[in-house]
Amino acid sequence: MAAPLEVILTSDSGSPLWNSTVFDLHSGSSLLSYRGGNSSARTLVVLRGEFLLSAQLGKNVINVWEIQRKDQLQQKILCPGVVTCLMASPNGLFIAAGVAEAVYLWEVCTGKLLSILSRHYQDVTCLKFTDDSSHFVSGGKDNLALVWSLSSVIQLDLNHAPEPRYVLSRHSLPITDLHCGLMGVQARVATASLDQTVKVWELSSGELLLSVLFDVEIMSVTFDPSEYFLFCGGSDGNIFQVSLCSQSLSRDKSFQSDNDGNQVFKGHRNLVTCLSVSMDGTILASGSHDETVRLWDIQSKQSIRCLTHKGPVTNVVIMTAPANMFLPDTRPAVPLPRFSRHLHASEGDVGDAGEVCVRLGRYTQEEEETYLQKAERLNSLMNAVTDKSVYGDGENTKVRVAELEEEVQTLKKINKDLYDFSSQLLTKPT
Repeated sequence: MAAPLEVILTSDSGSPLWNSTVFDLHSGSSLLSYRGGNSSARTLVVLRGEFLLSAQLGKNVINVWEIQRKDQLQQKILCPGVVTCLMASPNGLFIAAGVAEAVYLWEVCTGKLLSILSRHYQDVTCLKFTDDSSHFVSGGKDNLALVWSLSSVIQLDLNHAPEPRYVLSRHSLPITDLHCGLMGVQARVATASLDQTVKVWELSSGELLLSVLFDVEIMSVTFDPSEYFLFCGGSDGNIFQVSLCSQSLSRDKSFQSDNDGNQVFKGHRNLVTCLSVSMDGTILASGSHDETVRLWDIQSKQSIRCLTHKGPVTNVVIMTAPANMFLPDTRPAVPLPRFSRHLHASEGDVGDAGEVCVRLGRYTQEEEETYLQKAERLNSLMNAVTDKSVYGDGENTKVRVAELEEEVQTLKKINKDLYDFSSQLLTKPT
């Protein structure tokens, strides 16, 4: 059987056996299950299509599985505190995690902790990267959503704390979820809050485009891929569909169900914590604290499948199945390094010796070596070390060379004698 193109990746907080499960999007059958603890909300991510990461519920640990090895936990990343949200950049180069009121940013190829962003005043609740990995947005219990430019966050000047590009500050209560649309820097960002509103922002300018007021608190939010609709999960179990193409759309409005695209999906009995839309925009997946994941046909607003879980659902993601997810004999192209817990590498952390590191730095205090210059310097150093170990150094070099040449001649003579002796034995008449 061919591997499915799209799958549903889910987790809950109550299963004693499985951390997360992969379901077929169209049949609802269980395909894979990953062992080891339970995942916190908004922390289940796939890195480079080769690793599955999730933060352990209530602990300061990020669990790592190779995507095709479902029964074995491969690695644990220790963090300074309990991880409240986790996200990997789409290009697979960086991992961002919310720990208390700070955002920690790691470089995947080296495991180095690049930045600790302490601009929020209360706990960070959600993180999202843009699809081009150039920016990410963090939302927190301080009612703020901060837009960060990745190039300014990983600058080499550690004397100046990075500042967000924009501060989105129109919410009056904690932000519960956010979603970044497509088109990179030109994307639109939706933020949901306990203040019963969902707001849509323009990422490039930080301007507020739309604010929708609901009758209940909103716990989750997402767009469809074409961004015709905005889906909002409520604390009463309802999912609200807001049309973004209505001619009567004003910047501030109250949600009302009508025939113009604003509809309500009814079926969950408790708050809806996570939403995801299929690649073709026809299926909506929702996870709830009523311990179910429901699949909805968006056009008809009907629930087409219900996937029962063992506890409140913490993560639901519809994604394209990685190529090696169902190939147990494959291995990741590059293994994950050990991740540092400190901004400045200390004893016991990953060292800097002999590394060539390329970073997207926007500001530099002084002129640095180019990649080619570093490569040439390291190559010269390696040759020098090799020459020293083989030949020695100083006045002994010529003596050592003469000794090696004499040894080569001796070996050649021994080889010739062995050849002659073997020839005589083979040609001797019996």
